[in-house]
Amino acid sequence: MFNSKIPALNEMPSSQQLLRSTVIALIAAMVLLVTVVMPSEYAIDPTGAGRMLGLTQMGEVKLLLAEEAAADAVAPVAGAAAAPEPVLQAVPQPAVVAEPAIVAALEAPETKGQTHEMSVSLAPGQGAEIKVEMLKGTQVKYFWTANGSVVNYDTHGDPYNAPREFYHGYGKGRATAEDQGVLEAAFDGNHGWFWRNRTNKPVNVTLRTEGDYIAIKRVI
Repeated sequence: MFNSKIPALNEMPSSQQLLRSTVIALIAAMVLLVTVVMPSEYAIDPTGAGRMLGLTQMGEVKLLLAEEAAADAVAPVAGAAAAPEPVLQAVPQPAVVAEPAIVAALEAPETKGQTHEMSVSLAPGQGAEIKVEMLKGTQVKYFWTANGSVVNYDTHGDPYNAPREFYHGYGKGRATAEDQGVLEAAFDGNHGWFWRNRTNKPVNVTLRTEGDYIAIKRVI
């Protein structure tokens, strides 16, 4: 066996050197906390370095996922309460109530521009988004239906080159069978509807639009 050589007293660090090393280590830890840990974990970026490095965006995604997970935890209770009603009461509505309403809305004489009908199929827990590109002040008449089921929805808009944290809402709801109205663009950009299926069965959402918009497309 080999025995390690015991260092001499003059080779060991002094108290002043140990204190300096501790202070340097604490400063380094604080810098890492502020520039790396806080932006990437909590989307808190007091220095702005986290966004330059892409860490703040990572933290924002984590927070969004956490919110979605919290919503998923509540979903079974809401889904259990809402499921019987669509099956027993909402099925006849598209043929008896919804169709005359949308026909009247889309055939109004002041309506102009393009007309589209799009459908998206949502598995349990799945979301989808359709947006129309519009200029400020233009209008689009819309009607969407979950075809006998219910969905959560969020109607909102984004200006061109919007910052990541930007949000402008026009309306939202939970366990909704259908919705219709007139959406007037608050700014140049993309405006539309996001739906999520919180039931335990597939849902088909049909959207009909008519108005003065540039284009329409599914973005999610």
